[in-house]
Amino acid sequence: MTTAVGNLFVIAAPSGAGKTSLVRALVDADPLLQLSISHTTRAPRPGEIDGEHYHFTDVPSFERLIASERLLEHALVHGNHYGTGRDQVEMAFAQGRDVILEIDWQGARQIRQRFPDCVTIFILPPSRDSLYERLQKRGQDSAEVIARRIANARGEIEHATEFDYLIVNDRFDAAFADLAAIVRAVRLSMRIQGPRQAGLLQQLLG
Repeated sequence: MTTAVGNLFVIAAPSGAGKTSLVRALVDADPLLQLSISHTTRAPRPGEIDGEHYHFTDVPSFERLIASERLLEHALVHGNHYGTGRDQVEMAFAQGRDVILEIDWQGARQIRQRFPDCVTIFILPPSRDSLYERLQKRGQDSAEVIARRIANARGEIEHATEFDYLIVNDRFDAAFADLAAIVRAVRLSMRIQGPRQAGLLQQLLG
């Protein structure tokens, strides 16, 4: 088990639910949040930049990351490997920042074992039709890939109840507000504020 210094937020969703857009908007709005950039064996989509959207790698290199224990979690998703690098998470904590992991339910289970105090959030689309429409509109995947992602969505959604919070991304602004509210509430929890405000509590009670 690993003890986190900062808050660790784990966010998962089926493909097309809008998770990436929500997470990136939140990170842009909150200077104390850092998004962990995952490693993946998936080929880059048009416009994706190595080191900014993902750390793109091949299967042998990914397997070496696993063997050297440089990944906090890893999973096979839609036929590709994904994993969270240990170094960047530990560095963010050392800098006093909170970290967001944008991963799937398999990775969330592994992270929960390492970081029992992590906060897990699952994002749902408002309907199956909207999920299909969003996957088509983003124009990043072939018809075959879209069909596979739609087929896998049910299996992913079956694990939604394992998470601490559930957000329905019907309207982006509302879903963003919900996500930001969870982050703020966690930072104000007694688990976090108690140690931080110990001196003030002692002074007020003295």
